[in-house]
Amino acid sequence: MDNSTSTTSSTHTTLSKPKWVLPYRTQNLRDHYTIGKKLGQGQFGTTYLCTHKPSCLNYACKSIPKRKLLCKEDFEDVWREIQIMHHLSEHPNVVRIRGAYEDAYCVHLVMELCEGGELFDRIVKKGETFSDVVGSPYYVAPEVLRKHYGPEADVWSAGIILYILLSGVPPFWAETEIGIFRQILQGKIDFESEPWPSISESAKDLIRKMLDRNPRRRPSAHEVLCHPWIVDDRIAPDKPLDSAVLSRLKQFSAMNKLKKMALRVIAERLSEEEIGGLKELFKMIDTDNSGTITFDELKEGLKRVGSELMECEIKDLMDAADIDNSGTIDYGEFLAATVHLNKLEREENLVSAFAFFDKDGSGYITIDELQQACKEFGLRWTNRLWGICCDDEEGQRRNW
Repeated sequence: MDNSTSTTSSTHTTLSKPKWVLPYRTQNLRDHYTIGKKLGQGQFGTTYLCTHKPSCLNYACKSIPKRKLLCKEDFEDVWREIQIMHHLSEHPNVVRIRGAYEDAYCVHLVMELCEGGELFDRIVKKGETFSDVVGSPYYVAPEVLRKHYGPEADVWSAGIILYILLSGVPPFWAETEIGIFRQILQGKIDFESEPWPSISESAKDLIRKMLDRNPRRRPSAHEVLCHPWIVDDRIAPDKPLDSAVLSRLKQFSAMNKLKKMALRVIAERLSEEEIGGLKELFKMIDTDNSGTITFDELKEGLKRVGSELMECEIKDLMDAADIDNSGTIDYGEFLAATVHLNKLEREENLVSAFAFFDKDGSGYITIDELQQACKEFGLRWTNRLWGICCDDEEGQRRNW
């Protein structure tokens, strides 16, 4: 009876667990990259040096064995991690993801190779004397040691990093790994030694909350980002239209029509995770769910985040994003105007955009081909509006 129950339970778990993390099938990682030495290892994955075969550029590849993903929620967490990485890859201080691959055994995240080394190693090199036991043991949350943890553990690890960045030493340390773990479970945080007397109470308040041993009392990541020490009384970062999107709209408005069309071609070919939350952002601004953003909806979205733009400035932004002059911003136009340019500067994306205009595959974009593209986008052709730059010898060819 017990064996039968165990078998049934195991079968149920297996059947309820999905086979794939990504909602689409990918190419084979090893067709494009050569996998090299191991760079590091974590709880769920191992990171390797990998080399892109065509360009010979080095990247880091984090491989996550799917056997370690025990339930549907684990699969969803990995997919969410990929989406978040794409969403944050525009930030100069966040590692950039290049792509995701999946086979029957692993999910592989290819990302920017950061060769600066372990943060704590670098602190040690500046003269601090600690043991050779450096790295992840210092960042482990108490509940991880107890083998029962959730997303709150990441807040703890971020709090450890914040403590180190402000003081140069970890809050919990010892000469052995076991000693470190004991300190994590029982040790007292030192806010009395130098340089803590000169550090603001607000910073110390945030660290105390992030390093609360009770994960239920620990703030969420959102609450951390809303702490006064982080935001300095500014607007909370999860508003429908944030300053980053606004700055992209302004940047987009300065481009000529050809560049805007090229950006739209590229943006509409990006994968769901590369779009990085802009779909949800579009839906939040499109309050009547019409599939387009009106001037009033854009104005209200800006107003909700405390923007002080004048109505004429908002109108300029609206006109810049409204590529087809329909009076509204559709989803494709919104993507082109707001997706970060580092997504659009990759060679494969530029090649794709060029191929869209180069209808006959000649390697040149002619005026006729540009006129044809205009028709596809519902645009009226005028050289003056496009800022077309033709060379002297071949006046009908676009100098891309």
